[in-house]
Formats: sequence, C-alpha cells, structure tokens
Amino acid sequence: MKKEVFFWSVTVALAGLLFGLDTAVISGAEQAIQKIWNLTDVEHGLAIAAALYGTVVGAMLGGLPADRFGRKPTLLAIGVLFLLSAFGSAMAGSVGTFTLFRFLGGLAIGSASVSAPLYISEVAPAAQRGRLVALFQFNIVLGILLAYVANYFIAQTALENAWRYMLGWVGLPSLLYAVAVFFIPESPRWLVVKRNNLVEAERTLRRIDPATAPAVLDSILASRHDETGGKARESLWSPQYRRPVMLAFLFAFFNQTAGINAVLYFAPRIFEMTGLGANAALLSSAGLGLANFVFTFIAIALIDRYGRRTLMWVGTVVLIATLALVSYSFFTEKFEFVPAYLFTYVGFFGLSQGAVIWVFISEIFPNQVRASGQALGSFTHWIFAALITNVFPYFANNPAVGGGPIFAFFAGMMVLQLLYVWKLMPETKGLSLESLEGQLTRMH
Repeated sequence: MKKEVFFWSVTVALAGLLFGLDTAVISGAEQAIQKIWNLTDVEHGLAIAAALYGTVVGAMLGGLPADRFGRKPTLLAIGVLFLLSAFGSAMAGSVGTFTLFRFLGGLAIGSASVSAPLYISEVAPAAQRGRLVALFQFNIVLGILLAYVANYFIAQTALENAWRYMLGWVGLPSLLYAVAVFFIPESPRWLVVKRNNLVEAERTLRRIDPATAPAVLDSILASRHDETGGKARESLWSPQYRRPVMLAFLFAFFNQTAGINAVLYFAPRIFEMTGLGANAALLSSAGLGLANFVFTFIAIALIDRYGRRTLMWVGTVVLIATLALVSYSFFTEKFEFVPAYLFTYVGFFGLSQGAVIWVFISEIFPNQVRASGQALGSFTHWIFAALITNVFPYFANNPAVGGGPIFAFFAGMMVLQLLYVWKLMPETKGLSLESLEGQLTRMH
C-alpha cells in the first residue's frame, strides 16, 4: 500500500475520532450542565439529545454536499462544524446557545458517517479497502475511550467549570483534522462522474497505483452508463438500485436491533440490574469500551483477509448465543456470568458489525448514487439508534418486561440477521467498486 493512500485514509478516518469524542465527552459534563442552568429533566434531556437530533439530520442530508461540492470540501466543512461545536458549547452562556452548538456537533457526526467512509472507499485499492474504511470505526471507538479518560482526569483537577474544559479541548483535534484535510486530493470517482474532470482524476489514480490507473479510469467512465449504453440514473430509487438499497437498509437496521447502543449507553444500569454495586458497574462499563476497541483493532487485521461475510457469520452466531444467555440469566435470576456474556457480546460486535457496517455500505452502491446510498445507510442506522436508546429505559424499568424479554428480542433479531448474511449478503472482499456495481445493479 502506498504511504500517500494510507495518509489520506488515516486523515479522513480522524473524522471518526472526532465523532467518538463528541459523542462520549458529554457524559462527564451533563450533570454540571443541569445544575448550572437549573434545568428541568425535560429541558436537560432536550439539551443533551440535541447532538443526536443533529446526527439524524446530518446523516439524512450528508450525501447532498458530498455530491454537489465534492468529498473534500464536505470533509473540511465537517471539521469546521466540530470546531465550532466544541468551542461554542464550551463557552455557551445559556442553555439555548449550548443546545445550538451541540446540534451543530450532531450535524458533523451525521455528515462524517456519510462522507468519511465514502471518500476512503473511493481512493482505497480494492485489496486494502476493507481495513482502510474500517479505520473510521476504529477511530470512533478510540475517540470514545479517549473522551472517558480525558473526562476522568479533568474531573480530578480543581478547575472551576471543569465541564467547559471537557467539551472545549475537542476543538484542538478538530482544528488539526481540518488542516490535514487540505492535503488530501479530491476523490477521482467524484471528479469523473460528477465533474467529468478526467485529467485531475487520472493524476490522483496514478498517485494511488500507476500500473492500474488507466484501467480504473476506463471502468469509472464505463460506470456512467447502464447496461443498455444509456446514461446511468442518478436517483437512488431507480429500479436498478433496488438490491443495494435493500442490503444497506437491512444491514443498518440489524446493526441497531442487535442492541449495541442500549448496552453501551446503559451499561451501568444493566450491570446494577444484575446486582452489581455502582462502582463495579462503572468499572465493568469501561471494560466494555475496551473490549470494543480491542476487537475492532482485530477486525481491521482480518477484514480483507477473510472477508466481510465471514466476519458477519462468526460475529452473528456469537451474538445470538451471548444475547440468549443474558436473556436466560434474567429469566432465571442467575446473574454471575452476565458480565462475561456482555464482554463477549461487545467484543464480537466490534469484530463483525461494528467494523463491517461502514465498509460494506460504502462498497455496494454505484458511483452515480454512492453518496445518497451512504446517506440512506447512515440515516437508517441513526434513526434506529435513537429509537432503541429512547425505548430501552422504559422497557428495562417496566416490571412486566425487564431484561429477559429485551435481550430475547435482540437475540431474535440476530437470528434474522443470520438469515440475511446467509441468503442475501454478497462478499465484497477484493473486488473493485465498478465490478461490484455490475453484480449488484444488473437488471433481471
């Protein structure tokens, strides 16, 4: 792999680091924010959830600027939004201002989940595409870990309004990311398909691999036309794109109905439900974050060697087993092994779905509609993330429901996902984006 391509991919994957930092850093500040402005529970919930609402909007609309203005300007704008959100929310003088800047951070997260995997998939050689796109997910879990560590150390200081420092320091990596984006080239596939700029596209393709540049350029040019020789359609909802749309929607849907956000967001509550004390519950929660990080790192090493589908097979089987065991533990009220089950669950989620989702969705759409397809997958992911996160506390605290039925539901959804992997999911390892386009959009 050329060092230049690796640098471009790492630079863009840093949007995932900002994503993880911005998502998790609020956990250390939210109680102080409620006290300083004397917020009701409703006002507090709205202020904290503002980033999540922004994420949904950013994911829904993130493909538009990536197609209209280019991948590079969109990635630069994302860095600026993260910068504004970090410094603005840290210096906010009112809850209204704070909520606005947190919403901007959410827009950046949603847009990053569209544009960053999109860009990396379009510049990465086919043989390394999986591990390079998976760097985005790796940076997300790294960012979450760094946020928790930073919050802990800042909380130990005697700083007045320490919560402002927790939020504000994220502006520094945001600035570094925005500067680094200036040194990456525009996506050659966007240059050809959206701007017909063959000269600049070929120059970038030669930087990626001089030996394959002419052939890759020819295949990108060919992708602008459908099988009849006519111009390929630019509407995601054209009948020829039905299969990739279905694959992306179902993958994102199952990604969240596995229950991962419920487990990660409410881990202390779940552990306390099993009888652990508050301190032990917090320590176990931090361990889940570490398991996610380690197994995501392993996934990067395996994804191009064994393929996306193999990781999904292994991961889904383990998820079914661990979720079923957690459910059984709640039904029988025998909780001694629940922490071990959940550690295994989170680890194998990171090894499979966590690492594969952004890779797979960025690969399966044709050049003409890749940005809008990525936006569809990201939007589906975030909508169901919000729904699962919103309803979990209600069902967990409802005496008529509780942990047993909840985890049985998650296990059942993973059985359906296993059928999806078996019957519907294609292997994309080592194939060029254009050859995948031919396979997945061929009209029958």
